[in-house]
Amino acid sequence: MSQTFEVHPTHPQPRLLKLAAQILHDGGVAAVPTDSSYALACHLDDKSAAEALRRIRGVDARHHLTLLCRDLSELATYARVDNQQYRLLKRATPGPYTFILEATREVPRRLSHPSRRTIGLRVPDHPVTQALLQTLGQPLLATTLIPPGETEPLNDAQDIEERYGRQLQAIVDAGACPALPTTVIDLSGDEPQVVRLGRGDPAEIGLSA
Repeated sequence: MSQTFEVHPTHPQPRLLKLAAQILHDGGVAAVPTDSSYALACHLDDKSAAEALRRIRGVDARHHLTLLCRDLSELATYARVDNQQYRLLKRATPGPYTFILEATREVPRRLSHPSRRTIGLRVPDHPVTQALLQTLGQPLLATTLIPPGETEPLNDAQDIEERYGRQLQAIVDAGACPALPTTVIDLSGDEPQVVRLGRGDPAEIGLSA
């Protein structure tokens, strides 16, 4: 059964975040709020937790998982970016965008795309997510919480508890999130390519949809 932590949406209680972070550190999978929708998240270095996350989400190894990072300083550890890409990332972060980038050797091979050696990265603009990442002290591995066979992400913690309470170890409840996934932009090729249009507006960062 999952443990639910009801936190303030803009000023989350540090004690509750520490408890949630400990569950993640110990290999649990949690539902966490973001600036797009709720996401499933787990510890970056825990192979069994990543496998459990994929099972709950109903995706295989070809599905890009995303690293939730506190800021751009963490992105450089896990992705190779040139100056033009960095300027685009700086315009878009923090915000509801996920970027597919060439992975560095710091990213375990099991976490990157099996044939392309790429990784999804994003900096969420949500006080609770940011505070949880700060408490944990490292990025989280995550994916948008879209139930298998459905197209819309979940944005209500009570709904998540009813549907996933037996599969998750923690739910960080900060109230309803927007019910749109992130906009996904592939930067691994010669030109930026919008591969999923979501909450983030490509025009706001100088791209066409």
